[in-house]
Amino acid sequence: MVTREDVESYLLRTELDHEEVEEGMWMLRAGPSGAGLVVSHTPPVLVFRVKVLDIPADPASCARLYRRLLELNATDLVHGAYGIEEGDIVLTETMELVNLEFNEFQATVESIQMALASHLDELAPYRTC
Repeated sequence: MVTREDVESYLLRTELDHEEVEEGMWMLRAGPSGAGLVVSHTPPVLVFRVKVLDIPADPASCARLYRRLLELNATDLVHGAYGIEEGDIVLTETMELVNLEFNEFQATVESIQMALASHLDELAPYRTC
């Protein structure tokens, strides 16, 4: 099983700017926007989470946004998914620690970066609603 120290080693190998904000939880700068990607070592899983935007106040905008996020979940995201957490739209992905290797870790970070890069322009109008 991948330990906290293994995750720290993986982070160093990615050469991404990161800091451990509490034991077993790191903040990375991910994507073109410099969004804060949180990586949390919580055995038996490793959780990746990034806030994308606040939930719009307008119900009609919410309906359009939720539909689009569900479409993106079905077509553009292989392992991760958009969801709602405490008033925020977040992008999350979870990986099992039992056989996690560096290449899988790196692919997950890159997948989140790619999703942010390709989806943020489309989701930007919902930031002002």
